[in-house]
Amino acid sequence: MSNQTVSPGALLAGRYRIAELLAEIDGARVWRAVDEVLSRAVVVDVLPVGDPRTNTLFDAARRAAAANDPRFLRVLDCDIYEGVTYCVREWAGGRPLERMLGAGPLTGQQAGWLAREVSEALENLHRTGYSHGSISPATVVVTDAGAIKVVGLATEAALRSTGPGTPEQDVRALGELLYCSLTGRWPGPAPAWGLQPAPVEHGRLLSPRQVRAGVPRSLDDIADRLLSDAPRHHAAPISSAAGLSAALSGVVGSSHEPPSQMDETVAIARQNGSIDDATQVVPPTPPALDPTPPSRPQSSNGQTEHAAYATAPETRPIRRQAPPSQNGNGRRRPPADEPKPRGSWGGRILILLAILALLSVVLMAQFLVKGAINKDQGNDNPAPDPTQSSGPPAPTNEDVKIAAAKDFDPPPDGNGEEHPEDVKNTYDGKPSTTWTTMSYKRRPDLGGTKDGVGIVYDLGESTPVSQVTVNLVGDDTDLELMVPKDDPNTSPTAASGWKSVAKAEGAVEAEPAVLKPSAPAETRYVLVWLTKLPKEGSGYRGEISEVKIQR
Repeated sequence: MSNQTVSPGALLAGRYRIAELLAEIDGARVWRAVDEVLSRAVVVDVLPVGDPRTNTLFDAARRAAAANDPRFLRVLDCDIYEGVTYCVREWAGGRPLERMLGAGPLTGQQAGWLAREVSEALENLHRTGYSHGSISPATVVVTDAGAIKVVGLATEAALRSTGPGTPEQDVRALGELLYCSLTGRWPGPAPAWGLQPAPVEHGRLLSPRQVRAGVPRSLDDIADRLLSDAPRHHAAPISSAAGLSAALSGVVGSSHEPPSQMDETVAIARQNGSIDDATQVVPPTPPALDPTPPSRPQSSNGQTEHAAYATAPETRPIRRQAPPSQNGNGRRRPPADEPKPRGSWGGRILILLAILALLSVVLMAQFLVKGAINKDQGNDNPAPDPTQSSGPPAPTNEDVKIAAAKDFDPPPDGNGEEHPEDVKNTYDGKPSTTWTTMSYKRRPDLGGTKDGVGIVYDLGESTPVSQVTVNLVGDDTDLELMVPKDDPNTSPTAASGWKSVAKAEGAVEAEPAVLKPSAPAETRYVLVWLTKLPKEGSGYRGEISEVKIQR
């Protein structure tokens, strides 16, 4: 086996099923895989046969395995299989800080809390005599629960041949982390991690408060003490992770609970700009970044991408028109300021009673005539109720609540899993969170390896479905709306058990794809099935941000 033969579907070391390529680093490849023994997602670094970094990676893996702080993702295995060196690490579901900062800076409370969490983890590591060696916005991940995970402990530096690093370098990197989280600018002479460089005056880096209004003074001082050779106001520099942890704890407290959900912050920042919790000052609009996002799955600096992430939507606010209110009979209630029709209520009642009486006479006459005809023809079956309709129920455009959902990648062509941990992002009401397919090479039709892949939505009970709206990321996606062929209350496990009731071809990100059956489909389960994926980097990958189902 060689590095080139390790590909999606391959079974490495008889245990790790390779799923998708995350990044390439100087000939090394980083894969997402599934540990088939423990049924969990992992990250696998793979070096080609004879790579000189083999011994360095083994040494880094041993150092990383010794770290016991839960904020570091653990190294689970490291060995050689058929000449290929591999290192297996935990998988983190969430978003790298790099991606979050693409939407704007964090609040002061959040930036201070995040930097304190990372500094505490490094403080424990530095006591053992080791260091991370590659702290950056790409190696700090905010999980879906708001917790902090630090990825690539020692192994990231080993893959890049930058050496094990020193505690002093880690502390400097922490200062850069705090600065860019507060300002949305990189404290260096050149753009990095998708951020423009911070301004400099007279050869000196401007402090965070000089770059962005509303940054708390206490955090401004801490950032200056971390990054300045001669801190302002004759303050003592901060040169250790322990010193930084203590300083930040004095500002943001010592709780490990996140100050607020990071995903909500990103969604708000993308539409309205960040608001600092401490000062309630709306900062000026951050400088425009390069509109071309870094090609996935590798970050803007070539850093390994270790976690799922969402592409930032358009920044213009989304305006939804509220539906007219309904009364118990399905009639529209006039707004409070709508003038009421004039007239006598007594006259209206008399007219209504007359209409009802006439209608009763007509219906009775129809019943008697049809009864007589049936009797003459020897037909004992009662006449049908003329008020009942034999056609399907009319669409109401009412949203259907999704009870549950599951990724759908059935064997034999599929491996049974397509990012199951992110499926919930498609119906959480947050456009900033997404679900992605795996990356497929060569062709947009999933590499020609399968007919499609998608998500099955459980509506909880059989429901008439008149329309499904799908918000996509990327352009030129083909998709279908599928329902069970046989029992609508059973979710088929094979693709052949579903039938297509609506299609959309060439769907684009700017306009939601609307899948509308010719008649409402009565079903408990619906399948959104992607058959052609948009181009992304060197391959093809589909991405869904939101799905809305209507009856």
